[in-house]
Amino acid sequence: MLTKSSLISTQSNRFHSELFSQLDVKDPLIQLANTINWTVFDDAFEQHYSQDNGRPSKPIRLMVGLLLLKQLENLSDERVVLQFKRNPYYQYFCGHSNYIPGMPCNATELVHFRI
Repeated sequence: MLTKSSLISTQSNRFHSELFSQLDVKDPLIQLANTINWTVFDDAFEQHYSQDNGRPSKPIRLMVGLLLLKQLENLSDERVVLQFKRNPYYQYFCGHSNYIPGMPCNATELVHFRI
């Protein structure tokens, strides 16, 4: 079941500070993330997912973002997932508005997504 990518919220959160407000907006990953039209990927991959049955998918922006970061930084599947956990710039690039301390997915899910 397709999980659409959500837009990064600019609305303030009472309990957590926004990730974007803590990052350098001049960083190349932030600029690239803000330049990419992420809805194109949602539209392109939508045909490969069921709308009403099955386990909900990981957001398309997360999976595409991880694969882009993997290529940009020349990382393995395991390393890009680990770096996502450690790097708030990676998290913003992949569509998260708040810091997530855990792994976004298992590295093997990137293999299945590529197929």
